[in-house]
Amino acid sequence: MTEAFEISGIPSEGGVLLVVDHASSHIPDDIDLGISAKYQQDHIAFDPGIAPIARLMTETSGYLAILSTASRLIVDLNRYPDEAAVIVECSDGVEIPGNKISEEEKQARLDRFFTPYHDRVGKLISDLKPALVASLHSFSPVLRSNPQLKRPWDMGIMYNDYTAAPRLAIQFLEAEGVIKVGDQMPYSGKDLNATMNRHCEAIGQPYIGVEIRQDQIMEDAGQRRFADILLRTCDKIRTALA
Repeated sequence: MTEAFEISGIPSEGGVLLVVDHASSHIPDDIDLGISAKYQQDHIAFDPGIAPIARLMTETSGYLAILSTASRLIVDLNRYPDEAAVIVECSDGVEIPGNKISEEEKQARLDRFFTPYHDRVGKLISDLKPALVASLHSFSPVLRSNPQLKRPWDMGIMYNDYTAAPRLAIQFLEAEGVIKVGDQMPYSGKDLNATMNRHCEAIGQPYIGVEIRQDQIMEDAGQRRFADILLRTCDKIRTALA
């Protein structure tokens, strides 16, 4: 483990690489965000439930995961480095006063967390040439800032211009017959797909973006259930793409 990422699983060529941008809620001791402690375990700080799913999947041969080790409130790895939202000042109605920082301080955070993480993602893809990259996230079914907006899907598949693997994922997930699958839900990968755009779309690397509803994966049983569903789905996609 480094300050920016950890690796789970055993590297193997032609396998599945899991990329988990928002795995951790950790806030380093030397950074004061000026927020209540209760928000450090809130969905604004990380993607609840998703890191255990990635780790469970890497118990299967051929699956490797890279997981962030700092909160998305420190730096959001699924943004471009020049975006304002890469260090967010307000998230789902919560002000983050400790993120009102100078350009020099912003660059220091990027150098400390963002750059090492993305350098490692790129190196893993280059070295391992995975059959599939799966970007794993979880989403809140209700937002404080917009409680009228309903998000009823159990899982959403996200993508930008590349559609081959995402279309297969939707087909195979719907065939499971037990979950409600969203195509470009709860939002579109054409709007929010920075990590996959950078590391996969840019080089023609097959990938899928995955969003799982957080209230389905807060306990061990739900995490195991969705890990198994994703393992079956990724294996089917690998076979179909081959």
